[in-house]
Amino acid sequence: MADPMPISLPPHHPQCLGCGPDNPAGLHLDVHRHGDTVVTDITFDPRHRGAPGLAHGGAISAACDDLFGFVLYLVEEVAVTRTLTVNYLAPVPLGQPHRITARLQHRHGRRLHLEATGTGPDGLTRFTAEALFLTVDHNHFAPHGADTEVQAMFTHHQPHDREHHN
Repeated sequence: MADPMPISLPPHHPQCLGCGPDNPAGLHLDVHRHGDTVVTDITFDPRHRGAPGLAHGGAISAACDDLFGFVLYLVEEVAVTRTLTVNYLAPVPLGQPHRITARLQHRHGRRLHLEATGTGPDGLTRFTAEALFLTVDHNHFAPHGADTEVQAMFTHHQPHDREHHN
């Protein structure tokens, strides 16, 4: 059976640090769903520099955390990052495309265990990440004035694409 066609996923919101097209300091991730995974291709540039010629670990971490947020479209729940661990396995050069793939590893109640892999153009896995996300109610964001933005994220993109393909 062939892999399902990739489905483009909308940014969390226009100013999102990871995927927002209107954030001048953002990573501008373009994310697609491939079955039960989400994927982005990113080329870290001089704005993301850590050591000379290499991506900053914080930029890599931010890309992983934001991509994990797209897994929430697949599980159809609102959740927040509880822990995030990035394992830096090899240097990540600036100016080279890297593919990051993320998925739900398993779920236990409110706990979503997520994993990601970052691979360079040479096929070398340069970093991996694991995260624990906790599902929350939309009211979690109300004190911060962002409840309507969270509601919009999950009503503008419902992964019910399967309804249109049956």
